[in-house]
Amino acid sequence: MDLKQIFKTANPVIGVVHLLPLPTSPRWGGSLKSVIDRAEQEATALASGGVDGVIVENFFDAPFPKDQVDPAVVSAMSLVVQRLMHLVTLPVGINVLRNDARSAMAIATCVQAHFIRVNVLTGVMATDQGLIEGQAHQLLRYRRELGSDVKILADVLVKHARPLGAPNLTTAVQETIERGLADGVILSGWATGSPPSLEDLELASAAANGTPVFIGSGANWDNIPQLIQAADGVIVSSSLKRRGQVEQPIDPIRVSQFVEAMRRSLSLKEQSTMSSSVAVPS
Repeated sequence: MDLKQIFKTANPVIGVVHLLPLPTSPRWGGSLKSVIDRAEQEATALASGGVDGVIVENFFDAPFPKDQVDPAVVSAMSLVVQRLMHLVTLPVGINVLRNDARSAMAIATCVQAHFIRVNVLTGVMATDQGLIEGQAHQLLRYRRELGSDVKILADVLVKHARPLGAPNLTTAVQETIERGLADGVILSGWATGSPPSLEDLELASAAANGTPVFIGSGANWDNIPQLIQAADGVIVSSSLKRRGQVEQPIDPIRVSQFVEAMRRSLSLKEQSTMSSSVAVPS
């Protein structure tokens, strides 16, 4: 996966648009216009704050089905994402929670979005929705059938879940890439808003062997200087919300602060790489 080709940078910041409850979800408010208006405000705030890409999630549809969402959710997300793609010029991705990768692929292909996020691509995870089995074989064949070039970013040992059995992180990353054919992998902490450890990111990056590794949760302007040293990009949401609270809308000032912290960190990382590559005279 060529990050520069998609995001115009090798180290993208991807901001998340959390959609208000959609039709058929328990907290659906009855107005798709309200959903679209909020999504447009958030996408605009992310774009004006300087992010490199946006991913759209049906985050407030909880509790989620573990695999297939209702067709009304697919229809609503297609409409919303197409509106956002006309509003901002950034690359757009889709995550259909909890693990409806086929619907995400269908939406992304039809609206010409760039990538999807899949929580469980390979293996079996015990979650609050029950046991979720990876369906990499179905998804990859479906992408081929659609004639699609939408990229697949896959979580490894995803948050809010525990693996059945005890695969170590290195093996999980390798299998997600080599057997699941993920275009990039995502590493999160144990829950929404909690970051992965630097040690786990270093292990994942080593195992990924050049395939992009994204920080999937918990990044903020305080920890990104350290975490980005062992990752290629970051997907960020909670810390960009007003007061850092996940139910609040995106705050463009907090977006700008995060993007600036990321860019400073990358500049320092580049300087460090350059100085370490200078040969020391004997």
